[in-house]
Amino acid sequence: MDGIPVTGIPVDTGSSPTGRALRGRGLRFTYSSPAATGQSVCGVAPAGHAGFEMDDANVTVDPSCRGDPPESNVIIAKFDTLWIIMYSGLTFMAFLSLSVYVEQCVYLYWKVPHPKKTAYIWINGAAPVIAVMSCLGMWIPKATMVTDLTSASFFAIVVYQFQVMMIEECGGDEEFLKKFEKNQLQISTPPCCCCCPCLPPAGITRRTLFLLKLGSYQFALLKTIFSIFSIVLWTNKIFNPEDASVTGLALWIGLFLGVLTIIALWPVSILSKFLKPKLKHQKLMPKCAMFQMVLIFSQLQTAIIYSLALSGTIACSPPFSSRTRGFIISQQLLILEMFIITLVNRFLYRHGHESALHAHERTGEQAEDLVKSTKIVLQTECKDDTA
Repeated sequence: MDGIPVTGIPVDTGSSPTGRALRGRGLRFTYSSPAATGQSVCGVAPAGHAGFEMDDANVTVDPSCRGDPPESNVIIAKFDTLWIIMYSGLTFMAFLSLSVYVEQCVYLYWKVPHPKKTAYIWINGAAPVIAVMSCLGMWIPKATMVTDLTSASFFAIVVYQFQVMMIEECGGDEEFLKKFEKNQLQISTPPCCCCCPCLPPAGITRRTLFLLKLGSYQFALLKTIFSIFSIVLWTNKIFNPEDASVTGLALWIGLFLGVLTIIALWPVSILSKFLKPKLKHQKLMPKCAMFQMVLIFSQLQTAIIYSLALSGTIACSPPFSSRTRGFIISQQLLILEMFIITLVNRFLYRHGHESALHAHERTGEQAEDLVKSTKIVLQTECKDDTA
């Protein structure tokens, strides 16, 4: 069997179990003297496997299992019928989510008063933006870091806007303080202080409200700054998101942003726990549930899959390495999940406003009828007086 030499491998003539297993893969090994080759051992691999490498266990490994993410044209060249259907369906879901969001923005812009509509538009945009970014990452695996940072930065702004939305549902800052100035906030809530039930409650004051807003705003600001900073360092090959060593920047930036995330979610949790019983008509509880699902899917689920991919738990499937395959699996799951959340949010954020709009229209019609009837009565009385 013609082939190419594979050097640096312990001798195996084919009689051992390892040799028989490799021979079943189409590999055989021969021994050459050091005088003849200048090397202690050499093996022969089939000519058709010229691009393969050998690992420490003398097993052939496809180079793509250890390489960088493939380019888009390589992925498209490997498509079969199942992949065409899957990629087409997921791409359609992503852009349908974007279309639904655009239509939702138009509705909210004309039907919801300011500044509540600004918060609604940001919150409704979380799922479709993540879906579109995941679609781009699925088609272009080399851009996964950029798409992930874009999604994370957008969601950081949504965390702050969700807190603003809850306050606006109460009528704004002044109305919130006026309504609940005699109440107290329970601060022993997840994710920061759920294990500290002995913490004293905090009174609702202007200073307390400012600190709650600041806790969420810092995450929206710093997450965006650090995302831009990471991309700049990545282009200069200083930042590597897969480097989890103590000397790598990715570990320390990730830990710092994790602390900022916990600090940002804490005031949101405090306010939502306080306002859920008071905003039942505005369906705050299901809105919080959708917000938490976006958080879990886009942050926790992604982190778990990426950890499994980087540890090699997810198997390599050429042309995708283990880590690239894990990234793509995460993107595909996010597209499906965000599509469903987008549809739920469309109905959830319209429910109260559609009924309020109809009630406002009915009130306007009744007012117009009352004005017309009043004019008729006045005209009749004027005629009577003239007569």
